[in-house]
Amino acid sequence: MKTIPKELEIYWQQLDCGFPRVAEVFADCMQEALVKLSDEGVGAYIEYARFLGKMGRGAEPILIFLEEWPGIAKKSGEDALPAIAECIRRMYKSPNGKAITPFLQSLPSVVRRLPARQQLQEYLNLILEFMERTTGSIHGIHQTFASPGLPALFKQIAPLLAQLSLAGLKNWVDYGVRYYSDHPERQIDYFSLQSADSRAVLQRERHGTLLMDNERKLDLYLRGLWQDEELLIPYSNMFDELRQPVPYYDNLGIRLPDVYNDMHGISGIDRYRATLAHMVGHRRWSTAIFADNFSPFQRMAAEFLEDSRVEYLAMREYPGLRRLFMALHPVPAEDACDPETESGVRHRLTMLSRAILDPQHIYKNTHVIEFAQRFHTLMQEGDMNTQEIASLAVSFVARTRRQGDQLAKTHFKDTVVSYRDDNRQMWHFIEEDDEGEIVDQHRKMEPEKKMEGLPPRHYPEWDYNNQSYRPDWVSVYENLHPRGNAADIDKLLAKHASLAKRLKKMLDLLKPQDKVRIRYQEEGSELDLDVALRSLIDFKGGSSPDPRINMSHKTSGRNIAVMVLLDLSQSLNEMAAGSNQSILELSQEAVSLLAWAIEKLGDPFAIAGFHSNTRHDVRYMHIKGFSENWNDEVKGRLAAMEASYSTRMGAAMRHASHYLEKQQADKKLMLILTDGEPADIDSKDGRILIEDAHQAVKELDRKGIYSYCINLDPKADEYVKDIFGKQYSIIDKVAQLPEKLPQLFISLTK
Repeated sequence: MKTIPKELEIYWQQLDCGFPRVAEVFADCMQEALVKLSDEGVGAYIEYARFLGKMGRGAEPILIFLEEWPGIAKKSGEDALPAIAECIRRMYKSPNGKAITPFLQSLPSVVRRLPARQQLQEYLNLILEFMERTTGSIHGIHQTFASPGLPALFKQIAPLLAQLSLAGLKNWVDYGVRYYSDHPERQIDYFSLQSADSRAVLQRERHGTLLMDNERKLDLYLRGLWQDEELLIPYSNMFDELRQPVPYYDNLGIRLPDVYNDMHGISGIDRYRATLAHMVGHRRWSTAIFADNFSPFQRMAAEFLEDSRVEYLAMREYPGLRRLFMALHPVPAEDACDPETESGVRHRLTMLSRAILDPQHIYKNTHVIEFAQRFHTLMQEGDMNTQEIASLAVSFVARTRRQGDQLAKTHFKDTVVSYRDDNRQMWHFIEEDDEGEIVDQHRKMEPEKKMEGLPPRHYPEWDYNNQSYRPDWVSVYENLHPRGNAADIDKLLAKHASLAKRLKKMLDLLKPQDKVRIRYQEEGSELDLDVALRSLIDFKGGSSPDPRINMSHKTSGRNIAVMVLLDLSQSLNEMAAGSNQSILELSQEAVSLLAWAIEKLGDPFAIAGFHSNTRHDVRYMHIKGFSENWNDEVKGRLAAMEASYSTRMGAAMRHASHYLEKQQADKKLMLILTDGEPADIDSKDGRILIEDAHQAVKELDRKGIYSYCINLDPKADEYVKDIFGKQYSIIDKVAQLPEKLPQLFISLTK
């Protein structure tokens, strides 16, 4: 028996193996493992080798594993071991224990052909399914028979994967199982590639160009023509038929189908080249833009036109690409889509994409012709960027909108461009539960141009005459309200000190008593003495102290999130009846007291204001975000409130619900403070915005948001009930608003 080096004795003891053959190779295997595996990987390596040695199948399984696993892990990753171990465990617990050794012997060949983690998992799933279908099913007798074909399959897997994609292998295996599951001898002949039909089915499934056979060529193509270097990772469509993945790239590499068939006279290798050229175009020329304020149709249009833009730039650099793109791009018939029964957005966008690509296109649609010409004119005047192409796409959607576009059935025939990726790299997504931080980020990035980079968010508007929505009708622009003097709000609170004392007594009755302490906070409401003392001891001892020496509290007996939505239309500048203050000033006082009260209760809340100047320009201004505290920053924004323009209430409520619905709360309350009915200068029918606001209330209700209106208009009885039903209060004497508003909130939430 070979002597184990002293530094490896601890691993040999952990392995606890009595096979002399294993002792002969252990030192060499362990040296390789220590080089190729992480510390955790080495631990798993020893642990699983020990299991194989105790399995009762002799020395072969542990020998193969010790010799081969470090190389396999280097190729497929250490995280592949649990899946492989589970596959072996299933064999061990079934009558198929004898197949474990050929399975381990075949594994290095499998990993060389299927290096991607997803592909390896799909292969293991295929093996387990095959084992279950062929075990104990001979002649319908349900006994513990081992699968006759499983060891034979493992012995032939290397030549099979050299000729077949994963999808082809699955079809070949399915054929053998379907016809020979109850004939052991024929099953062995089939999976040993001895029978005539086995070879015939193999020839039938041998089609297309395998990525693994052409990886080196494509890698040189990327480096030589595009000066791009990225790992090519294959995936199989066969195992994800519902989702049907398409090419994409991320920080791990470029994902491509494992096989491409010839198409429209273009070979599989040229299809790979077209796909890579398109994706490298995105990597080189596309920049991510915010997705949140685009509707689904607008995003789809932006992706189609951005695809056309990067292809235009790629063809300008390598004109020969036009032949590939034109052969692979579908040519949808102009009259193929029935607008009465199916949505035609994809159909129109594919026609536009084809018209941009092919100057000799067949289309007569005036919008397709116009926007194809606009695209080429703009690109010739100066290369558009991703944001500009998205604006052109939004214009196309607006100009070509049809009523049938909202239909659930979508026209898909000849609209899939197979060489294009999924465009995930085009989009940034706002953290939807924290709008305060989002707008603050933009304010920091663009101090002179607050929120200028965010495109408008588009919302539908209800048309009560036709009893349907006008899609993407209203454009809502959001920004962070400018900041004024926070001391002005403190003066208002001091002015109402006696009222605040009365409110505090009421709040104390509402405030939940079951407080939960949150420790280890860098910022908090009080010092955590235990942690602070430990940090001081660490500091005195020369160690790095823990900076999380504060703690805060939260209450768990009250779970309400509140959105206060303020109408900041021009009419608030009018003087309040019986007062020497404007309605706007009284609203500031009331909202300040309300915010103070909600803060005392500990409820998460946000404040926003809105006004509108036609449907194209609804302004939504963040005053306080859910993540912000009631501090001088927020008070300064509240102090700077100004009133102007009109009141397009429905759009503002929909946008406010976009933030409120993301809050984790048992009750979600939206308080709307307004002094009049919904109206705007471009709406001649005074009823239409009232009905739209009513529809918005119903939408909020479906989302679990309770809306309540506080109206300062003495004549509000004429319309407010039509919008909010019974969920409203009218404050005739506006001078009483600072007192009434907090009390109303308390009564709604007690």
